[in-house]
Amino acid sequence: QVHLVESGGGLVQPGGSLRLSCAVSGSIFRVNTMGWYRQAPGKRRELVASITSDFSTDYGESVKGRATISRDNAKNTVFLQMNNVKPEDTAVYYCTAKIIVRIELDEASYWGQGTQVTVSS
Repeated sequence: QVHLVESGGGLVQPGGSLRLSCAVSGSIFRVNTMGWYRQAPGKRRELVASITSDFSTDYGESVKGRATISRDNAKNTVFLQMNNVKPEDTAVYYCTAKIIVRIELDEASYWGQGTQVTVSS
């Protein structure tokens, strides 16, 4: 069974920083693109950042210049560092990964359970 285990989040003051981590657990063949999405109440889920296995990155417009995504391929873990957070960054943050569980299978998308980030003084 494959799981994405997220950590980090919580209450952050405006102007502060947050760091999220997400590790893939379970027996797998390969992890391809990993990323973070977020969903605020009443809004659609949106891309925060993504990173390929060869470290090519993409960022949502609302976090460009403030967020940095990175990964540790040896540990199948992805990180999100966000600086100068704003109240509008408040949302549930979801980790996602495209994983090949066994060599003979196609890539499939997996999601974490989500972690709440609240930006407030």
